[in-house]
Amino acid sequence: MESNRRNFFRQSFVSASGIAAATILPAELFGQGLYNTNRPEEIILQPEKRSAPKESIRFSVIGINHNHILGMVDSLIAGGGQLVAVYSKEPELLPDFTKHYPNIKVAKSEAEILEDNSIQLVASASVPVDRAPLGIRVMQSGKDFMTDKPGIVTFDQFKEVKKVQKKTNRIYSIVYSERLGNPASVKAGELILSGAIGKVVQTIGIGPHRMRPKTRPDWFFYPEKAGGILCDIGSHQCDQFLFYTNSKQAEVSFSQVGNFNNPKYPQYSDFGDMSVRSPNATGYIRIDWFTPEGLDTWGDGRTFILGTEGYIEMRKYIDIAGRKGGNHLFLVNQKETKYYDCTQGYMPYGEQLVSDVVNRTETAMTQDHCFLATELALTAQKIAYKLNV
Repeated sequence: MESNRRNFFRQSFVSASGIAAATILPAELFGQGLYNTNRPEEIILQPEKRSAPKESIRFSVIGINHNHILGMVDSLIAGGGQLVAVYSKEPELLPDFTKHYPNIKVAKSEAEILEDNSIQLVASASVPVDRAPLGIRVMQSGKDFMTDKPGIVTFDQFKEVKKVQKKTNRIYSIVYSERLGNPASVKAGELILSGAIGKVVQTIGIGPHRMRPKTRPDWFFYPEKAGGILCDIGSHQCDQFLFYTNSKQAEVSFSQVGNFNNPKYPQYSDFGDMSVRSPNATGYIRIDWFTPEGLDTWGDGRTFILGTEGYIEMRKYIDIAGRKGGNHLFLVNQKETKYYDCTQGYMPYGEQLVSDVVNRTETAMTQDHCFLATELALTAQKIAYKLNV
């Protein structure tokens, strides 16, 4: 009994001594604490003082079936574009569009726009299957083309678009808006270019979306019209993989799709994932239509970029139970941990595209990059394993 008491006091003394010693030892010996809660340095990007765009173009719109067209038009106007006219073969869609742009001319036909030689570019968010044929007609009329994604939904369309683009030397720009229209994504590109995380070796893109079937047009549920989940929203992630890894060639490693919750539309897929790789990096992509109604935005889109010297995480649209709003970027590298609020960051795509139209350059996006991102998405859609659900 006495021996047990001596052992107890001895162990208690050793433990107390250890605790006391720990208070004077440098934190580095303990990995700076397993549960260190120090907040990272916070940086709020400020609006840049920019001069007015140097270039200007006249542009028009054909096809307003998706409200992405509003962001596309706004980016062109901010970049120096002058909106001239709009044509929609569905007149019931016009009131909402003209409410945003009340001084716009409503054309009576597509030909009225294509035959107007003063118009330099046509923007479109028509039904996806109609975008490539329209883009071909636009390029053949001597104009450049800016289209919502997916800008091409079949390989037959892909081959024809590439052929006409090469022959006419016109711009066929697909708006991968999850990068081009998001200031956190723009900032991530700047940080990578500066060497903040070393060489990028992998990206992980997560692109959840909210369904709300009653708000969706009929064409949305048919892959032959909308392209399918990997061709459609998967193209965003393919674009980001190529851009952040600086990959000029790439291939699809695997892909799969499934319809877990929409038996009314058996051809439809509400889930998809895929893996891509290039000679210098890999990427994993997961997309779905399962954003719950309890979330305050349409999707908790996130991008993870792994480098040899650090990593970046973007929480593009919401930081659940965290900071307000969207456009959040976190940077961790060998020197520091930082948080960037990118809400007021400059997005250059519109101004760059306007400049490209005038100067015949490729500053907004190279044509090869544009087509390769689409080719990856088309390939993934074509070879996707159908999950038995």
